[in-house]
Amino acid sequence: MTPSRATGYTPFFIVYGSKAILPIDLDYGASRVRVYNKQGAEASLEDAMDQLDEAHDVVVLCSAKYQQALCRYHSRRVRGRAFNVEDLVLCLIQSNKNCHKLYPPWEGPYVIAEVLRPGTYKLKTIDDKVFINAWNIKQLRPFYP
Repeated sequence: MTPSRATGYTPFFIVYGSKAILPIDLDYGASRVRVYNKQGAEASLEDAMDQLDEAHDVVVLCSAKYQQALCRYHSRRVRGRAFNVEDLVLCLIQSNKNCHKLYPPWEGPYVIAEVLRPGTYKLKTIDDKVFINAWNIKQLRPFYP
């Protein structure tokens, strides 16, 4: 019953092409219910179908515009982050099995050994032991000595 902010239409209207009639409208005789006649409804059904196609086109355009605006809003507030080879980083501890709640969630420092692709790194310890697995940038944090 509430119009969507993205499209300007109610979900019911997008699917069925008309406003929803609630049971309370039937009980209290809303104006749409009182004015209804069967012959006029069949004729207006064809017009409503044409309007529904136009409404679907408008919905697609409004939805795309809304999503682009959200993407721009989000992108303005996202700070890009990347590491270079030989940067010092901390790694997120993967298992908290033997850790109590005050145990630090980060371990390290480690050195970036190789950049596999943007956002994916191979690490090595300070004594040049290379890890086998790759680490995602979300699991890394810069280390400041």
